[in-house]
Amino acid sequence: MRIHSISKATAGVAAVAFALTACGGGNGGEGGGDGDTITIGVKYDQPGLGLEEGGDKPTGLDVDVATYVAKELGYDEDQIEWTEAASANRETFLQQGTVDMVVATYSITDERKKLVDFAGPYYVAQQDILVQDGNEDITKAEDLAGKKLCSASGSRSAHTITDTLEIDAELRETQNYSECLQLLTDGQIDAVTTDNTILAGYAAQQPGKFKLLGQEIQEERYGIGLPKGSTERCEAVNKAISKMYEDGSAEKYLDANFGEAKFSYETEQPEFEGCA
Repeated sequence: MRIHSISKATAGVAAVAFALTACGGGNGGEGGGDGDTITIGVKYDQPGLGLEEGGDKPTGLDVDVATYVAKELGYDEDQIEWTEAASANRETFLQQGTVDMVVATYSITDERKKLVDFAGPYYVAQQDILVQDGNEDITKAEDLAGKKLCSASGSRSAHTITDTLEIDAELRETQNYSECLQLLTDGQIDAVTTDNTILAGYAAQQPGKFKLLGQEIQEERYGIGLPKGSTERCEAVNKAISKMYEDGSAEKYLDANFGEAKFSYETEQPEFEGCA
């Protein structure tokens, strides 16, 4: 098992290099087992979902799901090559063959479906709000009026609050959600908003310090990204996701990654989008 980390600045060059060398054998068939590898893109900076801290492999729900799916496709764990897939390069990596699949809080949208294929979703997240555990002033989105709200730069979550819901919160944007959590800890902001899975992952790192409000502001359907034209593989991945829910593995992964976060995660298998 190998781990690759690709910065945004070098993503284009790295994509060509990977495509010409040992990028996974998954595109050639539905399984492994013949010395092939499969290259999977995940996040490296999201606790509970995809976090790389110098170990043998990243950790988190997305990594657990990807490992399970790969096994069902015929790949042992040591045949998986992990690559960092940031939000900005997921489509490019799939189009150029840098990765065989992406499992990285990759929300299924009509625009993205024009560029890549999606299996799943394997989980449906909801936009939520995170506050300090003792905060009783903010219990719903409307309570953010006049409050300081943080979200990562480039995220649509904060603007859903201010623009779509027309709630007059004071926005504070940071480079990533780790910075938002630090500001929340220091009392410089009142709340953080994004997908409940992302918030729960951070909250689970510091049990008892934060709480999710359990809001369902906006739905995010996490799919497994595949190169365009991967109908057969998409169907195989959907079969694996169904089995993951049927045998209890999905609930086990959710509890392992979010059980300390006071997070009411969904345990029902989502309805699939369907393979083109």
